[in-house]
Amino acid sequence: MTILYPHKHGFQSGHSTSMALLDMQDKISHAIDANAFSVGVFFDLAKASDTVYHCILLKMLENYGIRGLSLKWFNSYLDERQQRVSCNGALSKVKLIQCGVPQSSILGPLLFLLYINDISNSSPLLHFILFAGDTNVFFSHNHSLLCQ
Repeated sequence: MTILYPHKHGFQSGHSTSMALLDMQDKISHAIDANAFSVGVFFDLAKASDTVYHCILLKMLENYGIRGLSLKWFNSYLDERQQRVSCNGALSKVKLIQCGVPQSSILGPLLFLLYINDISNSSPLLHFILFAGDTNVFFSHNHSLLCQ
């Protein structure tokens, strides 16, 4: 059983930028061959891993079957994290982190992948190509059906 969305590129072996581009080219080529219109919308989530809300992520992990002690471990891993900024030798006050996954960690990219994994379930009409924090959404439709 595959948990991760098959058109998710990045952070996985064999799913490079090139594969994402080939997937995109394939969708456009199929639309052209079918004499269909094709629309693409491209999203670039700036600092994408910082947008992960912990409570939503924990609920998603529970939906994937992580429960009990394991879910409590993930909660403690994410909970009470703090950060501060150093600029020209001056340190900011320590702030509690309410969202985001730890960067430069092994779990950070995996947790982000799981967090955005089910975006493809939002519409059966759309084709999603995901790469790290970038999301490409495609829709194709035969124009002759629109003119009837």
